[in-house]
Amino acid sequence: MKVDGGLMTNDLAEVPARARAIEEAGYDGAVTAEISSDPFLPLALAAEHTERIDLMTSIAVAFARNPMLLANLGHDLNAFSQGRFILGIGSQIRPHIQKRFSMPWSQPAARMREFILAMRAVWDCWYQGKPLDFRGEFYQHTLMTPMFTPTNTEHGPPRVFLAGVGPRMTEVAGEVADGLIAHAFTNDRYVRDVTIPAIERGLERSGRSRKDFSITCPVFVVTGHDDASKAANREGVCKQIAFYGSTPAYRGVLEAYGWGELQTELNRLSKAGQWDEMGRLIDDDILDAFAIVGEPDEIAPKLEARYGGVFDRILGGVAPGPGETERLQALQSVGASR
Repeated sequence: MKVDGGLMTNDLAEVPARARAIEEAGYDGAVTAEISSDPFLPLALAAEHTERIDLMTSIAVAFARNPMLLANLGHDLNAFSQGRFILGIGSQIRPHIQKRFSMPWSQPAARMREFILAMRAVWDCWYQGKPLDFRGEFYQHTLMTPMFTPTNTEHGPPRVFLAGVGPRMTEVAGEVADGLIAHAFTNDRYVRDVTIPAIERGLERSGRSRKDFSITCPVFVVTGHDDASKAANREGVCKQIAFYGSTPAYRGVLEAYGWGELQTELNRLSKAGQWDEMGRLIDDDILDAFAIVGEPDEIAPKLEARYGGVFDRILGGVAPGPGETERLQALQSVGASR
């Protein structure tokens, strides 16, 4: 299993040192997210200051952009990093796309499928010399001249990972993407009963097998070297689980354990701005279902027991302090026999 380190920061000046530290610590990749800053600029700096690690957006919001724009960004970062870039994209949800980005929203799974196919059509034009003639329901790309065609094409297109929670988007990932970015708000029942079957349906449709596909997931971890750090870690993770659980689109993940009504209550509290109260609704049973909880040295074996042979890479740091390198290596050994 590959283990990635987070490169989330609002200060670009911090990126070179942080990227080098992630690589020197032995992580397999550095990951950015589109939260309060652009996810691409840090990876350009990281590419300049590292040599080995993968560089991934997890995620960039696809529907805030268009296929040509992301084809350009994906090409530039993959070429500059010499093939180390992974373009991780996701749909976001309707209110953000329409009200924050002022962009169109409709049929997200069908639109995303076409979005990725359109990017691939652009790349086929650049890397294989095929005429650009993509005519879809949502996107049309039919013009490409030599002036706008990249020439530094030796590293080819980036890998494309698609974020998905529901079965339809997950199936799209299996059909047209190189990997799935599963949501941190998941559990073993939902992964095995919903996520994996959806991926398999998509792979079958594209004529590929599981070995052609990668599954990555941010994993909630609750640990620490003393009671205070464990308590602080637990509180933060509970609040994050509650925040995700308040989203109506994620109700099915809670229903995997029979906790559907919790989503209704979390949604009500979120609309009232009662964020602390939401976190207090996450009891030990719910926490154990969504997070790996234990002493630092217990995290790798517990992760192996739950997700060994399922996830190919995870986003999750190890507890800082003595033994950090050994714990990272233990995490990387998870699922190695698959």
